[in-house]
Amino acid sequence: MSDLETKKIHFHEYVRSLQNEITNALLSVDPKLNLEEDIWERTDHKGNPGGGGITRAFTGDIIENAGVNTSLVFGAIDPAFAGRLGGTGEEMWAAGISLIIHPKNPRVPTVHANFRMIHAGEKFWFGGGADLTPYYPHVEDFRHFHSTWKNALTPYGCYEEMKKECDTYFTNTHRNNEMRGIGGFFFDHLNSQNLDTDMAMVKDISSHFIPSYFPLVEKRKDENYDADDEDFQLHRHGRYVEFNLLHDRGTMFGLRTNGRTDSILISLPARAKFSYKYKPKAGSVHEKMMEYYYPHEWN
Repeated sequence: MSDLETKKIHFHEYVRSLQNEITNALLSVDPKLNLEEDIWERTDHKGNPGGGGITRAFTGDIIENAGVNTSLVFGAIDPAFAGRLGGTGEEMWAAGISLIIHPKNPRVPTVHANFRMIHAGEKFWFGGGADLTPYYPHVEDFRHFHSTWKNALTPYGCYEEMKKECDTYFTNTHRNNEMRGIGGFFFDHLNSQNLDTDMAMVKDISSHFIPSYFPLVEKRKDENYDADDEDFQLHRHGRYVEFNLLHDRGTMFGLRTNGRTDSILISLPARAKFSYKYKPKAGSVHEKMMEYYYPHEWN
C-alpha cells in the first residue's frame, strides 16, 4: 500500500474520532439531546459501490437541530463535474467531517465547520474551515471565536489569508455581499507537496473547534430572550438557507456526487422565515447586529 493510501485511511479514522469528540461535547451541553444515527451507503456515477458515511442528527431544547456527519466516498463521478472538482480523471476519493449546530436560543450563535481530504486522479488536497453566525451582538463572543482560530492558524502563517477567504466565500453575493455570519476561516486545495506536514496541520487546526465554540454555548444558553430576538434569528436563518442552496460548494459537491440528500441538507435550520423587504427595528440591537455581517478585524 502506498504512503498516500495509508494516509487516506488514517485521515478517515481521524475524522471519525473527531466526530465522537464533538458528539460528546454536544451531549455535555444538552444532556437531553436526542441523537439519531444513520449509516448510509452510496453508488458512484456508474452504479458501483461508492462508500458512504455516518450521519448523526441531533434535536433538543438547547440545540434545536444539528448534524455531525462523516463520510468516505469514492468511485466514478459525472464527467461534467470532474473538471470543476479540480482534480484529474473521472474518479475521486473523499473523506471528511462536516457539521452544523443551530441552537434554539437566539442569543447563542450557529456554527458550521468541515475538514476534508480529496484525491482525484493525480491530485490530492485538503480543505475546510469554520464560521460563526450570531444573531445578537455579543462582540466579546465574536472575538473569542476569531482569536481561537487566529491562535490555531498563526503558527502556519495563514490566518489572514484564510480569514479573508472565509469573509469572501460565505457571502450572499445576491444581497449586496452581505455575509451569512461573521466569518472565521476557510481554505481549499491545500497541498504543500508534503503530505505529512499538511495532514498534521489540518488535524491540529481541527482540534480547536470545540474550544472555539462550546464555551459560547455554555455562556449564553440560559440567557433570556424575547420575541424580537427570535424573529431576527428566524430571518437570519432564512439568509442561511439562501446561501446554502444558492452558493455553497459543499452542498453542490454532495448532490453532484450522489451523496445522501438528507445528510447534505441537514445543514439547514429547522425553522426559518422570510418577509418581503425585511429590516430589523430602527435603533434595535438587531439593527446593530446587521453591521457585523460584513468583514471586520476581530483581533
